[in-house]
Amino acid sequence: MTRDTVPAKDRAYRYTKDGVLEGRFAGGELISEGQVADALQMSRTPVREAFLRLEAEGLLRLFPKRGALVVPVSPQEVDAVLEARELVEGHAMAKILLRPPAVRMAAVERLRDLLAEQTGALEAGDERVFVDADRRFHSVIVGEAGNPILLDLYESLRDRQLRMGLGALGRDPNRAREIVEQHACLVALIESGDGAGFRSVLLGHLDGTRSALLGGSRPG
Repeated sequence: MTRDTVPAKDRAYRYTKDGVLEGRFAGGELISEGQVADALQMSRTPVREAFLRLEAEGLLRLFPKRGALVVPVSPQEVDAVLEARELVEGHAMAKILLRPPAVRMAAVERLRDLLAEQTGALEAGDERVFVDADRRFHSVIVGEAGNPILLDLYESLRDRQLRMGLGALGRDPNRAREIVEQHACLVALIESGDGAGFRSVLLGHLDGTRSALLGGSRPG
């Protein structure tokens, strides 16, 4: 689909959402319909529709005649997102254990491919590719639950996490290598069918993510 065939409201939505998730529109910043409309060379009406959609997703808070506030990320939101991820991914692992061995092994092979991609990104110092491979790695696990609604929920959680700090890895140069090691352990536990071990490693994995996002602090 080319730009000319993408509805204006969808282009405005994607542009604004990407700006929020990637940090171009920072938490606490006030943006206007006119600002986005000018950037995309369109009228304000589709931008207004996009803003309403993003408000429903919790990324913007609208103020009539003033603009839209990019909702700041709080430590409580970080904790809530990671707690939800723990529940979703733990449930997915329980469902994986019920799948035929051949199906589980096929998932293991996909995870190994993504692990190799992530390792290559680590060696190349490409943080964006690393983060994308990380997201797809966990999406494969959740996808194995066979529940598209759960997968949509998981993707929205990862959107929120992306907004919390793409640069979190840069604050701790050892974190990326630790992630790769933990992912390798998760793959081995899926292969062996060790659900309890998977949950234990996953919890430590998410605790490390929490510390990276909060700069080493934990909310009270």
